[in-house]
Amino acid sequence: MLAHSRPMSNHELATQFFLQMAVILAACRLTGWVMARLGQSQVVSEMIAGVLLGPSLLGWLAPDLSAALFPANGTPLLYVVAQIGLVLYMFVVGCEFDLGQLRQRLGAAASVSAAGILAPFGLGALLAWGLVQTPGYFGTGISPLLAMLFMGAAMSITAFPMLARIIHEQGLARSPLGTLALAAGAIDDAVAWCVLAVVLALLRQDAAVAYLALGGAAGYALLCLGLLRPLLAPLGRVVQTRGLQPGPFVGVLLLLMLGAWFTDFIQIYAVFGAFLMGLAMPRGQLTEALQQRIEPLTRSLLLPVFFTYSGLHTQIQLVNTATLWGLAALVLLAAVAGKGLACYAAARWHGYAPREALAVGTLMNARGLMELIILNIGLQAGIITAPLFTLMVLMAIVTTLMASPVFRRLYPPQPTILPAPGHPV
Repeated sequence: MLAHSRPMSNHELATQFFLQMAVILAACRLTGWVMARLGQSQVVSEMIAGVLLGPSLLGWLAPDLSAALFPANGTPLLYVVAQIGLVLYMFVVGCEFDLGQLRQRLGAAASVSAAGILAPFGLGALLAWGLVQTPGYFGTGISPLLAMLFMGAAMSITAFPMLARIIHEQGLARSPLGTLALAAGAIDDAVAWCVLAVVLALLRQDAAVAYLALGGAAGYALLCLGLLRPLLAPLGRVVQTRGLQPGPFVGVLLLLMLGAWFTDFIQIYAVFGAFLMGLAMPRGQLTEALQQRIEPLTRSLLLPVFFTYSGLHTQIQLVNTATLWGLAALVLLAAVAGKGLACYAAARWHGYAPREALAVGTLMNARGLMELIILNIGLQAGIITAPLFTLMVLMAIVTTLMASPVFRRLYPPQPTILPAPGHPV
């Protein structure tokens, strides 16, 4: 066994990390080259590459090599870098988020979003209620209520940034379909993240902790949207005339890191703080400049680390019985029926044509990176175990694989109306 049996020095950790990064980037690029010829996006490629680098393939074919590349005492550094990537990524997503989309078609968006939350939430809760009775799927001491809430939230999540990218690439951002899907996806994810915050607060089994988490989250949201947003408006005007100078840029990054620290401190995770801080940024040249500076390095260098870190906890060989494969199929069926079909039905009820309604259901059904974030949080918090984590990751990959080909068949590429934001998911 080539794994380190003693704590590594700082120099050894750095040397190990550089090699890990080289392997991760090479694997993601190679997988991306293959998957692009199958009509898949880079995010799908990186999800698959992460799984292949973990125990599902590399650890199975070459366990000594896998242990040498990704020793247990060398993965905490990957975790920290992955968290930095997620914080920067969710900040850029917040910068891109257009609240105006919610206002244009609020009624239809609310209906589609409600369908896309309630149906998969109910099915996920039902699955959890059955699984929590069987040891091995949820952590020790996890109550049925917590299990049902977590599974409901995990089944309800949507790959909102991926949805936005597909719509922009197809030139449908200002169309009724694009407006509906963007608005519904935004509402959907906001509710799912709020449910997750409740789950994490309840997990501590301490009223004071719960009050701190929920009260702190509400206070932080009010601070970002009610106070910081107007206070930052002059910065937006300065950037319009002078560009984004190093001083203001570092100031924005300081606010971002403080927001990530605070939401981590109150135990609702840094991604919440990063997204809300992105929402607080004045729209226009400031957000465009922030995206141009932050997004390329985050997408190309840091996010692949998160996919690999997720892959190191995904063990497909754990799904080694007919019962588990049947459960995997049941999870996938519940995900597609609860999300895709429910959103399709809601769009049809609001008068959308079958093709448009099916397109909305297809986009809302994709889970992408957002699902991996919520699953990793659940695994780190001890809510779910490795077997259930693996089943849910498989569901996330399959539903994400489905989205682009089905949507492009329904809507062949059109001239782009708005520039693509460039997000990986």
